[in-house]
Amino acid sequence: MSIFRKLKEHITDVLYVWRQEMKQVIRDEGVLMFLVIVPLGYPLLYSWIYNNETLHETPVVVVDQSHSALSRQFINDCDATPDVDVKYYAANLDEARALVSRQLAKGIYLIPSDFATCINRGEQATVSVYCDMSLMLAYKAVYQTAMVEAGRLSAGLKIKKAGNYTDHENSITAQPLIAHDVAMFNPSGGYGSCVLPAVLMLLLQQALALGIGMSAGTARERNRNGQLIPDDDPHYRGAYRVVWGKALCYGMIGAVAAAYLSMAVPRMFSFPQLADGKTLLAMLLPYTMACIFFGMTVSCLVRYRENVMLLMVFVSIPLLFLTGVSWPQSSIPSAWQGVSWLFPSTFGVRAFIRVNSMGASVSQILPEIRILWIQAAAYLGMACIVYAYQKRLARKHVKTVTNSTDLIEPDNQ
Repeated sequence: MSIFRKLKEHITDVLYVWRQEMKQVIRDEGVLMFLVIVPLGYPLLYSWIYNNETLHETPVVVVDQSHSALSRQFINDCDATPDVDVKYYAANLDEARALVSRQLAKGIYLIPSDFATCINRGEQATVSVYCDMSLMLAYKAVYQTAMVEAGRLSAGLKIKKAGNYTDHENSITAQPLIAHDVAMFNPSGGYGSCVLPAVLMLLLQQALALGIGMSAGTARERNRNGQLIPDDDPHYRGAYRVVWGKALCYGMIGAVAAAYLSMAVPRMFSFPQLADGKTLLAMLLPYTMACIFFGMTVSCLVRYRENVMLLMVFVSIPLLFLTGVSWPQSSIPSAWQGVSWLFPSTFGVRAFIRVNSMGASVSQILPEIRILWIQAAAYLGMACIVYAYQKRLARKHVKTVTNSTDLIEPDNQ
């Protein structure tokens, strides 16, 4: 009978902590913003910004020193593409650079004066391409357009000089070897489809860490002992009861946020979505738990509500780089790869991209799932250690206050 009574006490304490934590989330505007508004609003903002996927009609300035029919043909062919808009003509390179420095153009096409002369002589001609490297998408549009149209112009010149009799011979002369470019996991070649899945998973971790950290800062400010656990509430007994009660609260919120970020947002903005429900559940369950216990462990470093923003927002961009999305994982130094293993977002992002964008199965992301479960267990143990230490500090504070009271009472008498 005592076992059932003990189990009932445990469940009662866990539910009590859950209820108190849920009340604090609802009443605290800052915690509510990070746990509810940020996961709901930020994905829509990011997805809407990158919804065009690729750049079109990138403004370009042309310096045509040849003034020939071939140079005009090359310019018109580039202008006819959807990626480039020949918006300005400059007399010299200095004038063109001034337009780029004022952000009126993103690139420069410099056609030298001997362009047509070299082609007519059968010599190699050059076209210089200057790109604004501050934006890689603009560089891609300007440079690739010039390369493609130069190839087409060269193919037309080859056909004229070949003296072929059939269209089949002309096609072989223009393109002896045909290479088919097939985009497997990002058909549009868009920036949003590439980066947004990683941002969505990273946003889940950051939102939970920020919300839990701000709640911890509020608890320190409200508790008279300045610790995470109050010293005057009998329900905050065992550390694991407190941890599981808080985890139950944040797990309910995190489950809704994870489902929204992984299924609703990609569908609303037509991002690649190849994952099935079972595979997503197998990946999101350990990832969400790891994020929650990670946030509870990090919350021990938060002394004031504002500290968590300085701590977590600062590392958002580095964590995105360490996932291997914007920079190849093989090119990241080993020391930084070791640092990335400390954060659930590293493996959560990689698993989500393989599942959602590449259609991977559970067996294909099994290494990431195992590591996420290991992280969840490790951070659970660390969170229990942190709250056990906080409980000892709370008891020590009670004894100190009691002893002080006992010393004061005789003097008053």
